[in-house]
Amino acid sequence: MATGPASVQIPPLFTDLPAIRDLLNTETSKVQDETVEKCLPFLRGTDSSLRDDLNAFGVPRLRKDDHIAYLYDSLEDYPSNFVGIDSSRPWMVYWALAGLALLGEDVTKYRERVISTFTPMQNPTGGFGGGHGQMSHCAPTFAAILCLAMVGGNDAFELVDRKGMWKWLGELKQPDGGFQLCAGGEEDVRGAYCAMVIISLLDLPLELPPDAEARRYGLETFVSGLPEYLSRCQTFEGGISEKPGAEAHGAYTYCALACLCILGKPEDTVLKYMDIPSLLSWLSARQYAPEGGFSGRTNKLVDGCYSHWVGSCWPLVQSALHGARSASGPLPSPVSGLYSREGLARYILGCCQSKKGGLRDKPGKHPDSYHTCYTLTGLSNLQYHHYHTGDGSPFSGIFASAFSWKTAPILSSPDAEADANVFEEDDRLTPFHPLYSIPHQAAENMRRWCEDRRIET
Repeated sequence: MATGPASVQIPPLFTDLPAIRDLLNTETSKVQDETVEKCLPFLRGTDSSLRDDLNAFGVPRLRKDDHIAYLYDSLEDYPSNFVGIDSSRPWMVYWALAGLALLGEDVTKYRERVISTFTPMQNPTGGFGGGHGQMSHCAPTFAAILCLAMVGGNDAFELVDRKGMWKWLGELKQPDGGFQLCAGGEEDVRGAYCAMVIISLLDLPLELPPDAEARRYGLETFVSGLPEYLSRCQTFEGGISEKPGAEAHGAYTYCALACLCILGKPEDTVLKYMDIPSLLSWLSARQYAPEGGFSGRTNKLVDGCYSHWVGSCWPLVQSALHGARSASGPLPSPVSGLYSREGLARYILGCCQSKKGGLRDKPGKHPDSYHTCYTLTGLSNLQYHHYHTGDGSPFSGIFASAFSWKTAPILSSPDAEADANVFEEDDRLTPFHPLYSIPHQAAENMRRWCEDRRIET
């Protein structure tokens, strides 16, 4: 055990360089070494910015008040140089609201502002653009729907033209089973995931509109050919790429796995359509030591946002394996321990927090609402068991399984010393739905409201 400030005992795995190192020096290895050197003072608790803010495990406490203030500020006016991301307005709202919800803030007070912001972004042909006058696109539509779910209420739900959304999504369905992100745009697994989130939350008809181009190729529903398409996106490395033949990436891997889990029980969908041994190998290789954080691709650096994109893959895979193991009878506990929760917690709390509020990619980077949101999501994820109950959904139909996920806090115990909680209980965040990345109740409320108001086709 390494000794930190005030005789805090920190495992050497998180304070020392690996015992075995590749002697081949490349530009990649040089940047990796520089990153480790920047992280080590934070992991050891010796950086001057940490002062006396370390707990008994040598880990900084979560600066909740600072992060809350940072996110509230991000909902105010942006400087003129932000015009370059004008097409990401719904995302900027989502990152802030989701981060605040994770930190325990009541975001329903933003209902009227969210409605007034998104109303002019909805197009008459269905879907939302990223800004005023912009064409509909799956990514900002996805973010807008999640924001409306979080603020909740009849006025928010009624804003969505669900029939128009159904027809627009029908235009995006492709003959190979996947989805374009916008009409005539690129096709990748983001489109598939965003579409399934939108369809399942809004309870849209599963059948494709009569004039959908995909019907000419024999496809009848939005899920026709979709699992097979996602399967073809798994690469030789084991991770999942944006499209068949591309490079495996953490965000695309999460999108594909979450999409499969929306379509059915994880033990039925993930195990059927994914090569699990190679997927486990690739996911495991994304966590580095001594940093403890995740990278998004092979030979890339750790980044706080992959605390979500890669970290949120683990409960989906673990639940799939648990479901397969328990097919012959109940098991005492979920499958767990496939990654180091302690390592990720040390990286997030030690390396990603900015002293002025907000979270960042890594030391040396500036905080932003994107990294704040997804790094906090990763922290929340490691604080809970996320498990699929199989038959505990309040809803019926093909998407019932998506609403059968539950959470339970992971509590420290003498038996958990190998991967103990190193965060203070006061630093525990709100649990998020592992497929929708919003609070469970927000997802259920939107689905229930829509299910009570079926669309006539």
